[in-house]
Amino acid sequence: MAVLSAQEAQQGSVTGAGVILRLAVPVPLRRLFDYLPPAGLSADDLCPGQRFHVPFGKRDLVAVLVEVVAESPLAELKPASERIDRQPVFDARSRHFLQWAADYYQAPIGELYAAALPVALRKGKPADHWAEQWLELTTEGKGLPETALARAKKQQELLQLLLGSGRQSRTALNARGLTSSVCKALIERGLARWVSGPTAPPPLEPVEPRPAPELNDEQRLVIESVAATGFSASLLEGTTGSGKTEVYLRLMERALRAGHQALLLVPEIGLTPQTLRRIAARFPDFRIAALHSGLADGERARAWLSAASGVADIVIGTRSAIFTPLPRLGVILIDEEHDGSFKQQDGVRYSARDLSVVLAKNAGVPVLLGSATPSLESLHNALSGRYQHLRLRHRAGNARPPEISVVPTFHQQLQEGFAPQVLRHIGDTLRRGEQALVFINRRGYSPALTCDDCGWLADCPHCSAKLTLHRRQRHLRCHHCDYRMREVHSCPQCHSRNLNALGAGTERSEDFLTHSFSDFNVIRVDRDTTTSKQALDKLLEPARNGEPCLLLGTQMLAKGHHLPKVTLVVIQDADGGLFSADFRAPERMGQLLEQVAGRAGRGDLPGKVLVQSRYPEHPLLQLLLNKGYGAFARQLMEERKIAQLPPVRAMALVRAECEEPRWAEEFLVNAREYLQAMAPPSPELQYLGPVPALLERKSGRFRFYLQITAEKRGLLQRILAQFCQWAEGNRNRRLRWAVDMDAQELS
Repeated sequence: MAVLSAQEAQQGSVTGAGVILRLAVPVPLRRLFDYLPPAGLSADDLCPGQRFHVPFGKRDLVAVLVEVVAESPLAELKPASERIDRQPVFDARSRHFLQWAADYYQAPIGELYAAALPVALRKGKPADHWAEQWLELTTEGKGLPETALARAKKQQELLQLLLGSGRQSRTALNARGLTSSVCKALIERGLARWVSGPTAPPPLEPVEPRPAPELNDEQRLVIESVAATGFSASLLEGTTGSGKTEVYLRLMERALRAGHQALLLVPEIGLTPQTLRRIAARFPDFRIAALHSGLADGERARAWLSAASGVADIVIGTRSAIFTPLPRLGVILIDEEHDGSFKQQDGVRYSARDLSVVLAKNAGVPVLLGSATPSLESLHNALSGRYQHLRLRHRAGNARPPEISVVPTFHQQLQEGFAPQVLRHIGDTLRRGEQALVFINRRGYSPALTCDDCGWLADCPHCSAKLTLHRRQRHLRCHHCDYRMREVHSCPQCHSRNLNALGAGTERSEDFLTHSFSDFNVIRVDRDTTTSKQALDKLLEPARNGEPCLLLGTQMLAKGHHLPKVTLVVIQDADGGLFSADFRAPERMGQLLEQVAGRAGRGDLPGKVLVQSRYPEHPLLQLLLNKGYGAFARQLMEERKIAQLPPVRAMALVRAECEEPRWAEEFLVNAREYLQAMAPPSPELQYLGPVPALLERKSGRFRFYLQITAEKRGLLQRILAQFCQWAEGNRNRRLRWAVDMDAQELS
């Protein structure tokens, strides 16, 4: 096709004879934008999925080509500045998937494409910046037997590698110690040659290969129940320590042997290094790409591109990895599917767990959602027959469930939050050469600082929250907006020095436990001690080595860690979720307690769990401890049915926030009037609010929400789509609004 000038193309947009780019631009508007091609490009040079630099107002933005059309409703169009990619970075399936997600979550399509890209590609770095050199065998090399170069050990190793894998990237060869000189020797013999190829994932640290353990009957049945081909969605409800990870590895292996890619999503960055080690030890001959926010921009771009090109065989990542194009996708695995971190809480508010089922259906592959404490949403889908319900009821090997006891703390004289008998149990455990784990879900030294003379409280000036005292860093910090101020030693209101740190966080508890058990190593694990990429791994090394030690931390310790020498778990305060205004709080409390308790007794030694509570007779707590999470979750499900709340009904929040509270509230009042005029309240559709968020003020902005519940998601989606068109007409630039479909937080 002949190249059109800008003037000819503009005329074509009216007559239908032109070439027009329909682009997803990263702006908060729910539409695509039309541009002319950059000068010198014909229709043959254009392919959906490519990126372009485009002018947008006074900015230069990176947009993604969604389709090429012949005409536009606009008479005047700007040309795109530059094409970034010759080859598309998003394939057709990924584009379809992203469009579905944008429609479902009522999200601007351009912002969703931007969220799908790693930062370096989002900023416009060319994909071929990370192109690799690959070494492959010539025809003569392919005809050699494996022992042809036995006299040259390194050359022999390289030959065997290439005969087995076909080709290897320069990065991977360097990681194996096969240097350029070894490669050159094969090239000079006419046995190999360098060729240009796609990006390879960054190399992992070498690990010792490990054979697969023997499966038990339950694990074998679960694996056989997941079809190898075609779409299926399964919930694996497996008690802690029952061997769910081994099930993931076997399903992964099955997909890899069939030539497919495997995607494993994990909730926490901290779980990634140990997961990577275990998978690398099991699959030393496959390429593994890690995708999470702890990587440098270049590392993440390389990993993403290697997955998108099909080079990476295994992709392990946190929630945003769900958007990575995977042309050979064969299986999707979601570890700890109940975890709240799979839901994005700002920007494009998507659920990676829920999207994994949609992606699996689009790709025609199985998806397995695993947890010892399934979310009520997934459990509801399993009980209603939408998901296959699989179970692992017994711990793997010789491990047995721990013994659980409640320690009443009402009327008890506590020492820094610990009952005397709990401290005795910790001491006995350590002196036996075993390990203890103490769970405290508050970091810092103290969650509040007050003046005993005038009652002053150290509040955050920007949030409806108290400042947490961090004594090591000598400052007070807000855990919501990260505001910080120097630690004060006298009251700023009455100048008294009679200040009192109320409550104990991990830092204060660490000081107390270190003093109480000075002969043993006390290891604190929270966000303050795990700021670097490998910090969690290094902190847990003594525990993995079996040294007697006391682990102390937040929910970072609650999931995914296999520490066979931990025989005692102490939960300092079990009451946090019993009286919250958030209807999901009891569910989260039950999941957290069960997950933490599951760290005890995972080896040959018996485990014990001590749960401190001021309300030991509370019915929900008693049900959880005596009957287990399954009975507890089903009781919560019955309560949700009565209250007509998720997962029985679909729910969305329309959120608004502003520095001036009345503007946010007025916006939602008008929003409710608009929605009710379109779809009046009925038994099938109900409205609540506007009401203040549980954390009403955050980062200086007052926050409100309007809650909408519906019997059918389709109705909710239709009215929200129309609402978004109406709301985009809001001219108050100081007010922010958002739709939160399947909202998980009321804060």
